[in-house]
Amino acid sequence: MALFLGIDGGGSRTQACLGDEHGRILATATAGPSNPVKVGIEAAKIELLRAARGVLRSVSNQAAGDKPPLAGRAQGQRRQNPLLMAVCAGVAGVDRAVVGRPLLAWLRKAIPARHHLLTTDMAIALHAALGADAGMIVESGTGSFAYARNSRGETLRVGGWGAAFDDPGSGYDLGRKAIMAALRDFDGRGERTVLTSRICRALKLSDITQIVPKKLDPQQVAALFPLVLEAARQGDRVARRLCSQAAFDLAQMAVAVGRRLGRRAMVPVVCAGGVFRSGPTLWRAFARHVRQGMPGARVRLLQNEPVEGAVAMARELGAEDLCLK
Repeated sequence: MALFLGIDGGGSRTQACLGDEHGRILATATAGPSNPVKVGIEAAKIELLRAARGVLRSVSNQAAGDKPPLAGRAQGQRRQNPLLMAVCAGVAGVDRAVVGRPLLAWLRKAIPARHHLLTTDMAIALHAALGADAGMIVESGTGSFAYARNSRGETLRVGGWGAAFDDPGSGYDLGRKAIMAALRDFDGRGERTVLTSRICRALKLSDITQIVPKKLDPQQVAALFPLVLEAARQGDRVARRLCSQAAFDLAQMAVAVGRRLGRRAMVPVVCAGGVFRSGPTLWRAFARHVRQGMPGARVRLLQNEPVEGAVAMARELGAEDLCLK
């Protein structure tokens, strides 16, 4: 039985998934964030390998008791495992050559297989959503982006430039704006909002000004977005405005990428990421805005995980070896 390893390395977590030549998913594993632009290449390697070892160890233990796992042998004992046919890792930020080249070289040594592919998290998400068909994925998690492919196979990305300068409508963007609104509420220069007390409760603060010296990382800020969505559902006007703006900003990315690639071909628009999955409020507003800019667009939620797109791409890499096509 040939095995195919897919990895999804993002800003919040790393997922690994192992499949066989029949398309079955055999095991999954999770590790910490592995976006090398945010955590650094060395930290990314640690989490990518941790996720890969976890999923390979799970299958190895199922099949052969406590024998050594397929990856992670002692230094000097690594050798290509004939069962691990292909590895596809979709990692945020690797479209930058200075990041992608050394990470691919490391991947080939760290996880022996016949074939290796290092691509972006955007590419595996699109493949999970649509396979090789034309269409678009819009993701809102810790960060945000729109990524599309037209009928000619041309691809284009909009957004996803990082929390410091972009990522509109993302979990980080919602969390940051919620903190801003709470501080303005405290000052008396902004509208009253339940976000002030809820952020304090979530972070164990006696008042909202204590958040300033905490030096929260992007994941901690993004983790506040469920508070915004819940407050919006309960009628808080500030939270509702933040959600409405996030939906509009995400839709603007979708419309922009569709227009640049030829929006008639961009009919399927698939929503992915924790912000969209957290409830219908934001993604329904997003769908309304998208249809205004791209009449006829079919907007839906991603039903599977992006890492499954990585497994499918790994399987395609090894298809000729196994005559699967």
